[in-house]
Amino acid sequence: MTTLNARVTHTVPFARVDAGEAEAQAAADVIRGGWLTTSSRCAEFETAFAGRVDAEHAVAMNSCTAALHLALEALGVGPGDVVVTTPYAFAASAEVLRYLGAVPLFVDVDPSTFNIDCDLLAAALERLEQGDRRVLPPAYRNRVKPRPAKAILPVHIGGVPCDLDRIYKLAAAHGVAVVEDAAHAFPAALGARPVGSTTDASVRSATCFSFYATKTLTTGEGGMLVTDDAALAARARQMSLHGLDRDAWARHRGSEPWKYDIAAPGYKYNLTDIAAAIGLVQLGRADTMTARRAEITRRYDEHFGALEPLQIPHVPVGVTPSWHLYMLRIRPSEVSIHRDRFIEALASRGVATSVHFIPLHLHSYYRQSLGYRPADLPVATDEWEREISLPIYSAMTDDDLAHVCAAVTDVATRFARGM
Repeated sequence: MTTLNARVTHTVPFARVDAGEAEAQAAADVIRGGWLTTSSRCAEFETAFAGRVDAEHAVAMNSCTAALHLALEALGVGPGDVVVTTPYAFAASAEVLRYLGAVPLFVDVDPSTFNIDCDLLAAALERLEQGDRRVLPPAYRNRVKPRPAKAILPVHIGGVPCDLDRIYKLAAAHGVAVVEDAAHAFPAALGARPVGSTTDASVRSATCFSFYATKTLTTGEGGMLVTDDAALAARARQMSLHGLDRDAWARHRGSEPWKYDIAAPGYKYNLTDIAAAIGLVQLGRADTMTARRAEITRRYDEHFGALEPLQIPHVPVGVTPSWHLYMLRIRPSEVSIHRDRFIEALASRGVATSVHFIPLHLHSYYRQSLGYRPADLPVATDEWEREISLPIYSAMTDDDLAHVCAAVTDVATRFARGM
C-alpha cells in the first residue's frame, strides 16, 4: 500500500534569505553613521535601481503595497473608479484599490502563465465603455452605472512578465493608466527591455517592486516605485512622508530644520537608510543570485518535464523571468491524490512548499463586497487547485536541490494513476 509518509533524511525550507557579511557591514556602517532613516543611502539606492531597470525616476518605500497605493493615488484613482486587474494575486494588489474607494474588476487569467488574459482584458475595457453592466463585479451591477476604466493593474506572477506590449496598446487605445505589480519581477525582462522601463510613453504608468525577505532582492521589508512620469514620482515621494514639502534629511541640511509645510494628508511609507544600504549590496549581487535561480529552474524542468503527473511552468518566447517562484502544477487526471495531499507527502519527505495564490475572488471579503463566485473566474479557480510552489532561492545548495528533485519525483511516481 502506498503511503504519504517517508523517512526524512534532509529538510529543505521553502525560502532562505541570501544575505551575509556584506549586507551586515553595510547596515552597520549606517548605524555607526548616526542617521538611520531616509537620507543619502536611500537616494543612492533609488538612483542605482532606476538605472538597473532603465527608468527615469525611482521612489523607495517601505513595501510594494505602499508603492502600488501611491502610484494609484498619484494617477487620481478614487472612489467609484474601476481598475481592471487579476484575481490571481496576493492581497496587496486589490486591497490598495479599496484603500482609495476604487472598484476592482477581476478578469480571468491565461492558463499557461497565470498572468492576466489580455483577450478578456480587451473585452472588459470595451464593455465598460459601452456601459454594459454585466461586466461589473456582481454586487455592483445594479448599484452603479458603468464608466470607462481608470487604470489597469497587471501582476507579473512568479516573475514571468505579462504581455506588456498588448496591455499598453490597450491602455493607449482606451486612455487608461497602467500600474504594474512587479513584486515578483526583478530582474525580469521582455526581450532586451527590463520590467520597469517605459513600454509606451503615451500611457501614464508606474511599476512597483517588492524587497520583502523572500524576494529576488531583499531589504527585509521594502519596495520601489519606478516611472518616467516626473509628476507622478514627485507626488508619490511627497505622499510617502506625510505629504510634507521637505523630508527630515532635507530639513536637517537646511538653515531652518524645524520648518515644513503639509501640502496633503500623506502616509508614513518611507524606506530607511539601513534597508537601502542592504538593498545596494543586494543590487550588486543581483546577476549572480538570478543566475542561480535560473539554474535551479533548469534542473527542475529537466527532472519534472517528462513526468506525466506534473506540468512545469510555461515561459513565453522572448521573455526572461526573474524566477521568484517555481510554480509546478499536478495533473489531476494523472495523479491519485489531491494537491493538498501532494503537499503533505512532500512535507513528510522534508520539502516545504507553498501555494500561489488562493485567488482573491475566493476570499470572504471579495465574495461579500464584490459578489464574485468561484464559477465567475473559472481558470483562476481551477488552476490554483493544482498549483504547488517549490523551494527556489539563490542560497539553495546542490544537496537541497537534489533532495527536492528526488522527493517530488518519488511522490509523483508513487501516486501516479495506475500505480
